[in-house]
Amino acid sequence: MSPTLLREGPYRMYIYSYDCQEPRHVHVDRENKSAKFWLDPVVTLAANYGYSRAELRNIERLLSEYADLLRERWDEFCGGDRSLA
Repeated sequence: MSPTLLREGPYRMYIYSYDCQEPRHVHVDRENKSAKFWLDPVVTLAANYGYSRAELRNIERLLSEYADLLRERWDEFCGGDRSLA
């Protein structure tokens, strides 16, 4: 299962059910591109599969704007604050 936490423009931000064992993060997909970003303590790129540097900066800005909401939705799905897991 991979619940969508947010959709914004062409991007889908989601987690996998097994992600709850890791620190809070989101996967961001668009077409055949994907990236993983840590949410704590600040939004940081963890892995990139196909995005340009410029697009990654835009995604990072977008995630930073929605960081509180994404953390809240992560906690709702995973059952609590896992930022220090």
